[in-house]
Amino acid sequence: MRVHVVSDVHGNSADLGKAGAGADALVCLGDLVLFLDYADHSRGIFPDLFGVENAHHIVALRTARRFDEARDFGRALWADLEERTGGSREQAIETAVRGQYAELFAAFPTPTYATYGNVDIPALWPDYAGPGTSVLDGERVEIGGRVFGFVGGGLRTPMRTPYEIDDDAYAAKIAALGEVDVLCTHIPPDVPELCYDTVARRFERGSSALLEAIRATRPAYALFGHVHQPLARRMRVGATECVNVGHFASSGTPWVLEW
Repeated sequence: MRVHVVSDVHGNSADLGKAGAGADALVCLGDLVLFLDYADHSRGIFPDLFGVENAHHIVALRTARRFDEARDFGRALWADLEERTGGSREQAIETAVRGQYAELFAAFPTPTYATYGNVDIPALWPDYAGPGTSVLDGERVEIGGRVFGFVGGGLRTPMRTPYEIDDDAYAAKIAALGEVDVLCTHIPPDVPELCYDTVARRFERGSSALLEAIRATRPAYALFGHVHQPLARRMRVGATECVNVGHFASSGTPWVLEW
């Protein structure tokens, strides 16, 4: 059995269309949407709406952890856009996200098992997920005789991305899975080496509930993404191999699980 795993697709539909080649199934751990590419500020919804120079500026503010200033700057841009176009921020984002989702979901092979990332908008997924794509969040599925558990989204942060939830709600989804062979999440367990991004030079939020579940239930694998340039891409926690499957937007290469 061969399963390919991707995460943090961020608009890379060209490589996504090839990601299932040679595999019995594709697993996607979320973040399909590209709102702003921190490596190339000309790509994404934000520069499409506000231009590259404004993208440069907001990235600089966020990288410096000046989140309040970044929010104020963003609010001013959105207010100007709404005044000029007569449309709302929500309408502009939904239109842009729908365009990306139409292209990305069409690239998924059959079968695909997918969960949400923190920048995804779950309410829109039913409009694009075809019969070959199973969307799972706080749910289990059997693939090739192994039980996979899926939990999507991220925890609350100053970035305020679209699908961030409270710690208690996230922990409840983890608990609902019970014992699984492969634990699939968007965010990592709360282990410093797995949460630190060496390029952004900051810790992303990992889940302590996820870490506790790994220690208690001892899945063979815990797979995740979210941290694009982690200090450690994989490490063992007890009996479990914890693996950051990679920043698919830049690598274009899936991580391979075989048994």
